[in-house]
Amino acid sequence: MSVSRRQSTISRHKRIRKGLSGTSERPRLSIYRSNNHIVAQVIDDVSQHTLVAASTLESEVRESLSSTANSDASTKVGTLIAERAIAKGITQVVFDRGGNLYHGRVQALAEAAREAGLDF
Repeated sequence: MSVSRRQSTISRHKRIRKGLSGTSERPRLSIYRSNNHIVAQVIDDVSQHTLVAASTLESEVRESLSSTANSDASTKVGTLIAERAIAKGITQVVFDRGGNLYHGRVQALAEAAREAGLDF
């Protein structure tokens, strides 16, 4: 029986999340990638709150990009999430790639966030 790409992503995400949890000292940087957009959130799993979020759905990000579904857009979101997190006093995060492979847009976002000052 064949397994779809989405089902593989979901099972990978469940397997990853077993060992990952964000705390108030070191929250979780969670990534959601669709065909057209990418969303990043910094989440405190203990208090169940989203501390910071950035996405290609935001008008300020969309206006500066030709496409929201490429590595340039992911780089922009990565730097934006890092700037917002550092402004809130968050410098260390646990990276949750959301079941996606660490390649392409997910890798571009992670590297941009690292360069902007977040410690993974």
